[in-house]
Amino acid sequence: MTAPRLDHALAELYGLPLPAFEPIKLRGDASTRSYFRVRVTEKIARSPQSVIAMQLPEDAFRSDEGGKPADSERLPFLEVAALLASKGLPVPTVYVEDLDNGIILLEDLGDLTFEGRLCETSRSDWPRLYEGAVDLLADLHERCETIPSASIVSRRRFDRELLDWELDHFRVWGLEAPFGVLDEDQSATLQGAFSRIAAAIEAMPEGFVHRDFQSKNLMVGPGGGLTLIDFQDALWGPRVYDLVALLCDSYVSLDLDLQESMIDRYAALRRIEPAELRREFWLVTLHRKLKDAGRFIFIDRARKNPDFLQWYPQSLVYVGRALEQCPGFEELGGLLAGAIAGFPNRVTEPAPALE
Repeated sequence: MTAPRLDHALAELYGLPLPAFEPIKLRGDASTRSYFRVRVTEKIARSPQSVIAMQLPEDAFRSDEGGKPADSERLPFLEVAALLASKGLPVPTVYVEDLDNGIILLEDLGDLTFEGRLCETSRSDWPRLYEGAVDLLADLHERCETIPSASIVSRRRFDRELLDWELDHFRVWGLEAPFGVLDEDQSATLQGAFSRIAAAIEAMPEGFVHRDFQSKNLMVGPGGGLTLIDFQDALWGPRVYDLVALLCDSYVSLDLDLQESMIDRYAALRRIEPAELRREFWLVTLHRKLKDAGRFIFIDRARKNPDFLQWYPQSLVYVGRALEQCPGFEELGGLLAGAIAGFPNRVTEPAPALE
């Protein structure tokens, strides 16, 4: 990040003369945005002493996750942040919007994610932690049951086109890129299963979808409270989607008993029939985890970032679990077992693509 770009935003926050500061690049995620922690290195009367600078890519209105371009005059991150804040939900404070220089200054929420908290906590205490995350998710969905029709969230939908695109993303990157092009019979089997999955999800009850409500996108505060981040791709779609993202998180290995108890908890909080929610949950899991498996290989091969390959096997563990819960997809399971060695529970991490 060049100093002049950052200077303008910091001057808007702190005024002139600028205090001495140090930008530290943070480890990136799978997005095309870059993040810096900017620490003021001298004593100042004004606060905050530290902020997060989000550096936007050139095409800041495009989603990293596929879907139609945002039809919005305001940057999706800022629009969704304002919507969630207006609903009383925990999101980082936006200090400065310097879009001319591609910089947004945000509240520094620290470094501890929900994933990090899980890693430092005994698995016997995980149910307590997940209760807090599920409660926040239920509250998010409750508060966002009605949103303005002009909101970008209302106008972006998890429609059939996007459902099909994500499944095809797995075919291209999760199957054919590492294992070779499918033959005609395999392609027909895969397409038939994908069409049934997408049609079933398209018919499900809908609601607000964060789209990536998982352990890396929940920040843990000093008192243990959770704050939402990475919500810029929010849209209207399957009501169970975020619960799947949380409980079938590729970065965390959850056992079935914990998943089932948290499904029951969410169902009670949202007043949904548990059996109905389970049916939706496992079908969406099948879709989401196939997409994730393909996405991790795409990030390696197209973006030259192999960091996410380590979670390819866990994605397929959840695919296998979903297949056990979704009758009628035996041919899909057989195809995956034939194409991917060790599927579903003994898949090895793919080798990184050669430069």
